Amino acid sequence: MRRTMLFLPGNNPNMIVNGGLLGSDSIILDLEDAVSPDNKDAARNLVAQTLKSLKFPGCEVIVRLNGLDTPYWKDDLKKIIPLKPDVVMPTKVSGKEYIETLDAAMTEIEEENGIPVGTVKILALIETAAGVEHAYDIACASKRMTGVFLGAEDLTADLRCARTKEGGEIAYARGRLVCAARAAGIDAYDCPFTDVEDTEGLEKDTRLAKSLGFSGKAAINPRQVDCINQVFSPTAAEIEYAKEVFKAIEEGKKQGKGAVSLRGKMIDAPIVSRAATVLDMAEKLGGGIPE
Repeated sequence: MRRTMLFLPGNNPNMIVNGGLLGSDSIILDLEDAVSPDNKDAARNLVAQTLKSLKFPGCEVIVRLNGLDTPYWKDDLKKIIPLKPDVVMPTKVSGKEYIETLDAAMTEIEEENGIPVGTVKILALIETAAGVEHAYDIACASKRMTGVFLGAEDLTADLRCARTKEGGEIAYARGRLVCAARAAGIDAYDCPFTDVEDTEGLEKDTRLAKSLGFSGKAAINPRQVDCINQVFSPTAAEIEYAKEVFKAIEEGKKQGKGAVSLRGKMIDAPIVSRAATVLDMAEKLGGGIPE
């Protein structure tokens, strides 16, 4: 479950050491955009030391890699994969060949280090027009694939349009990624809302992402985490309704009914599926359900 994925600069030890205390379901230790070229080695070493010495209970660890078009990515893998982060995030993924190349390199390192092949998963960052158009092929390119993630800032630069809070310019990309991910049986994650002072805008953008079918959303500041978590968590009312759905089904079976209704509406397969999803998330969250 990744309601929230919080970006942390890979060269900032103060932020990294507190990463597991910030409430995010996942933290992304960033070796790419947040790190200047002259600090790549230092950031890589810091992230490696973090993976060796720190534990983040209940918090998934993702490492964002440098792109395959840079001289850094192979060193990133050699240093990071033996330490078994949960997930790596390749950047500017434009097609399935990118994922296949990365997968092969990861497999070689896992084998060299006696790690079961496929231990480290892949969450692909799609932030180019080519990546959006090839989203389904990317999503199916490896058994390691656990999700696709939309990067709107680079995408809008590639599209030669302005990035706006309303997000009309990325509407197509959002829909395309969600459809591709669901068709491939994996999850889709929405881009960060970059104005950390606009809490109302963040909530609105997060609710839009949820309504489109995204499983979660990235954050660039710890202050954004609580809002995103709340939006992507089932409410008490949603949980109660989901329980009523399954109770109605059981009652219908006892009475030999082929079809049952609840609150004046027939209960069909999509309703049951949504109810199951709500209850599954509620179980995973335990006592962390918002009021």
